Amino acid sequence: MKKPRSLVVALAVPLFGAIVAAPVASAQPALSGAATEFSVLARDGQSVASVERAVRAAGGTVVASNAAVGLVTATAPANGFTERVSADRSVFGAAKAKAIGTAPKQGKVKDKPGVVEKEGRGAASAKKPLQANAVGMDPLDDQLWGLKSVRSDLSRTKQPGDKRVKVGVIDTGVDGSHPDIAPNFDRAASRNFTKDIVADVNGVVVDGPCEFRSCVDPADHDDNGHGTHVAGTIGAAANGFGVSGVAPNVTLVNLRAGQDSGSFFLQPTVDAITYAGDAGVDVVNMSFFTDPWLYNCTANPADSAEQQAEQRTIIEATTRALNYAHRKGVTQVVSLGNQHSDLGAPQPDASSPNYPSNSTHPRQIDNASCLSLPVEGPHTIGVSSFGPSQAKADYSNYGVEQISVSAPGGYFRDYFGTPWHRTNENMILSTYPRNVGVAEGMIDADGNLTPDGVSAGIQKATAADGRVGYYQWLQGTSMASPHASGVAALIVSQYGKGSRDFGMNPDAVQRVLEGTASDIACPVPRTVDYLKEGRDASFTATCTGDASFNGFYGHGGVDAWSAVTRGSQYLRG
Repeated sequence: MKKPRSLVVALAVPLFGAIVAAPVASAQPALSGAATEFSVLARDGQSVASVERAVRAAGGTVVASNAAVGLVTATAPANGFTERVSADRSVFGAAKAKAIGTAPKQGKVKDKPGVVEKEGRGAASAKKPLQANAVGMDPLDDQLWGLKSVRSDLSRTKQPGDKRVKVGVIDTGVDGSHPDIAPNFDRAASRNFTKDIVADVNGVVVDGPCEFRSCVDPADHDDNGHGTHVAGTIGAAANGFGVSGVAPNVTLVNLRAGQDSGSFFLQPTVDAITYAGDAGVDVVNMSFFTDPWLYNCTANPADSAEQQAEQRTIIEATTRALNYAHRKGVTQVVSLGNQHSDLGAPQPDASSPNYPSNSTHPRQIDNASCLSLPVEGPHTIGVSSFGPSQAKADYSNYGVEQISVSAPGGYFRDYFGTPWHRTNENMILSTYPRNVGVAEGMIDADGNLTPDGVSAGIQKATAADGRVGYYQWLQGTSMASPHASGVAALIVSQYGKGSRDFGMNPDAVQRVLEGTASDIACPVPRTVDYLKEGRDASFTATCTGDASFNGFYGHGGVDAWSAVTRGSQYLRG
């Protein structure tokens, strides 16, 4: 099991606004600036109602509240509100989320959070588990080296997944109409916790023009493609069409927290995590970090006092949400990240805050007081990425501090020196929304692949009844964690219990996942530089540990067959 990171650092420095509020007088700052959305967090022991009163007293308007965590979404002028509301005794802190109501200056841009380079869970149940019916493979599965690596082709002959098991995809959305997703998609349980952001305060495009009148996409829609790709890897149906997922019989739930652009802000992220607990979701996949900070630091000297307070608020709110979901029985699988960094010794960060535009500044990252979230939060299963040769992917984060397991995530530059080097087939093929393909110029209005689509390796499958599905190659730890989430879902399917609410303790799921993972030793030599693959020295990584647990692969590569056939030995209590 990964070494836990202590989160008490969030309380180890004076809290912004933690001093007893001064008498209301001229000391209150004036409010000014564009209408902005804020996340305001209650202090421990304080009610959401008290924070809502504080928001109003500070000149803000309450938009929504999350009682599970004590987080309130509010709108107020950009300047002065944070200082005012944080002075209230009931408030832990406030984080500025986004400016609203700005016209864009440029065309729509979509940045996929899991792509380093794009080259080329119920109902009443029986006291005993239902009989699992074996399922077969689908036509395009012979291209899914990741599916074979985790031995889903074998595991589905014993346990292809239980429909009572719900897997929540906390991502950019899920295309519930895709022919490989639709058979397993729970539209009624799905939620979209985001609202499209046209542009930021500087007029720079974020999500671009709203596709729906409310600027809130339906809960079966994905305008980015990342979430749909993740969902397909976890649980695309084995239906004789297209591709199948690691756990092809489980139920998929869209818990959208990501913008069309791929940004994941605090309030929707926290709402999705706590909803998963309330809705009886068994496993959630989180292939993202919470924007706008790659690392949330409690008191980084390069950050302003307001920015430091914002990051402490993000740490505390995320910690509460993860703890809440864990108490509710949710297994939380998280991608380790794509910064080719040892999370126990993080590299300097010049990418934060990434919102709004033109806000970044260089920061040295202190491992003791800086956290990348959610992966460095409590009760998370961190997943690194390897390629088809089982080499750690050049982009993948690593390190014994946070890693739990590893999984296939794609590595475009794998197999250097062979014809397989720099080929799409080294990446992960999964489901692709048609609307995204059209927007990206990969699919034309008639549904045909364009020359760019053919060049990128986009694939099209057509069923006898006329259903059409599209598939794209991607790579990233975002592609690795869904393989692990699929195996976790199979573990719950195989060993879960409950006469009414079928499920499994998430700590037990983690023990089985880690205990049945296939050992992968560190490479020889242990230091890999990736120079010949065209990477610079910042990608150089050293693997520490032994075959049973190390910084590149954790407890090993997830193994669905081992998990469902010999996982019972790791169950106790």
